[in-house]
Amino acid sequence: MPNRLAHETSPYLLQHADNPVDWWPWSSEAFEEARKRNVPVLLSVGYSSCHWCHVMAHESFEDEQTAEYLNAHYVSVKVDREERPDVDAVYMEAVQAATGQGGWPMTVFLTPDAEPFYFGTYFPPGPRQGMPSFRQVLQGVHQAWDERREEVAEVAGKIVRDLAGREISYGDAQIPGEEELAQALLGLTREYDPQRGGFGGAPKFPPSMVLEFLLRHHARTGAEGALQMAQDTCERMARGGMYDQLGGGFARYSVDRDWVVPHFEKMLYDNALLCRVYAHLWRSTGSELARRVALETADFMVRELRTNEGGFASALDADSDDGTGRHVEGAYYVWTPEQLREVLGEQDAELAARHFGVTEEGTFEEGASVLQLPVRDGLLDAEKAASIRQRLLAARSERPAPGRDDKVVAAWNGLAIAALAETGAYFDRPDLVEAAVAAADLLVRLHLDEQARLTRTSKDGHAGANAGVLEDYADVAEGFLALASVTGEGVWLEFAGFLLDHVLARFTDPESGSLYDTAADAERLIRRPQDPTDNAAPSGWTAAANALLSYAAHTGSEPHRTAAERALGVVKALGPRVPRFIGWGLAAAEAVLDGPREVAVVGPALDDEGTRALHRTALLGTAPGAVVAAGVPGSEEFPLLADRPLVGGEPAAYVCRNFTCDAPTTEPDRLRTVLSG
Repeated sequence: MPNRLAHETSPYLLQHADNPVDWWPWSSEAFEEARKRNVPVLLSVGYSSCHWCHVMAHESFEDEQTAEYLNAHYVSVKVDREERPDVDAVYMEAVQAATGQGGWPMTVFLTPDAEPFYFGTYFPPGPRQGMPSFRQVLQGVHQAWDERREEVAEVAGKIVRDLAGREISYGDAQIPGEEELAQALLGLTREYDPQRGGFGGAPKFPPSMVLEFLLRHHARTGAEGALQMAQDTCERMARGGMYDQLGGGFARYSVDRDWVVPHFEKMLYDNALLCRVYAHLWRSTGSELARRVALETADFMVRELRTNEGGFASALDADSDDGTGRHVEGAYYVWTPEQLREVLGEQDAELAARHFGVTEEGTFEEGASVLQLPVRDGLLDAEKAASIRQRLLAARSERPAPGRDDKVVAAWNGLAIAALAETGAYFDRPDLVEAAVAAADLLVRLHLDEQARLTRTSKDGHAGANAGVLEDYADVAEGFLALASVTGEGVWLEFAGFLLDHVLARFTDPESGSLYDTAADAERLIRRPQDPTDNAAPSGWTAAANALLSYAAHTGSEPHRTAAERALGVVKALGPRVPRFIGWGLAAAEAVLDGPREVAVVGPALDDEGTRALHRTALLGTAPGAVVAAGVPGSEEFPLLADRPLVGGEPAAYVCRNFTCDAPTTEPDRLRTVLSG
């Protein structure tokens, strides 16, 4: 019989709806049941495109005997980490504190009071490489619960107390200055891989937020080393196997230092962040490669992740059917020389193999290769390269496609809105701006209630049950602010303001100015999660600082400016020590040091040629965090447009920073100079 997950909106939970395990979703009823039955809770956390989550599900949760044992001795709770990042964060912190590492699937044993006492990640079906089997773990925990209950309670209590004592010292709530940003740059230079681009060793993750900091730092200070690191890393990623050379878009990370073999899942947040980085790199350098990658990544998001309702789905799976009924990682993306010959014929296959680095022995598993662009020289002319790419893409589209996680996550859609709006504006692609507007409309319609409170997820046009967390409010505000600058529609600034008012009222500690991941009135967990570090996406904390700062620049609001500056105290503390994990915060600090600049463009109409030229020039300015308002004189859409007349009847741009304004200009070239950082 199906378990209790059949009516959930999470694709990950729905994948487990037919398991013989009697799963519960995270709920007070589940813990009530554990109390009633006097048994512990097994908490299993994962997400739909997680390879090892699928493996453990197949080996253990689909196994009748394992399920029988679980159902007899535990209440089993399944959580999608993407729907409940708060639950995931709290228990992941406990797992990492106890074992020194973490990851998914995450397996935690809890008391009926939700206190953790035993941890792990993936457990195999039989003992392996010094790991106990999942059945052995279940039996051991059951025995401890039955025979040594006091000891278990003591361990659980100690863990909860230890977590409560792990409050981070966040410095003195002052913004980082020149010295801290220079130290952060030095720290990044030390960890930089000059041979291959990127930071640290394998596995290598795309350092999107650090790249934004490097581009802003270069714009503000002229530091050539910062630009070089950003440029070289972007080029190496785009030429490697982590970038989909046929369909555009990036995989989650590279398993090696050379960007050759990716972990093949494609996440919305990575692609949104990287699309924006490459667009900003083009804005700084005019690089043709950056332009191509920004546009291909934007097109990938719209083509493959857009849902029927106009939002963007969370992810594409790493695994797919290899044509024999087996689900294999990367099957959709990799090629053998023989497969190239089948599609292209002998001569073109040989050219394609050299162009994409496909070898007889293969760069991946079983003689298959991940497509790369290893050679810089013009091995193929543009026409031949395009023809080969189109034929391979058409042949690939006949393969069984990877599964898609269709849930719409508010935060990640916010990131996508910002990326698509800016990319569309830079490259004169109104269709991309329209896609951003459609996603923003969906968030307003489905995810926002009358009090402008956000729901974290939706699926198939139905809102989920989980409240938005700080990153949702911050990233959606970021997306709306970018949309306001690009479209000249002040309603998006207004919506951003509603969301940021919630950040001030419900997520900020009034004493210290530090930020919490969950609202003051959210469900109480064993502790209130609070993590300022950027991981796969910006932390809610640093994203909120960025959005608060932009909103303050648009409106002159002192409370928002003060909140942004207080929040950036954490960057002063962490920037010099761990710059790789606070890139978005460092980028926000660059904007504070530059002003940020406020640009108002006025003209007789937004689609007037002269107005459009100034508006576009303003958007292409590299000054860190500059905000742009465009409209007609006397418009009340944006506070920055107040008292800004035309100059001699001509469209004009006004630039201000730190309470001082330049003389207005009617010349795009003059504006370009003023906004070049």
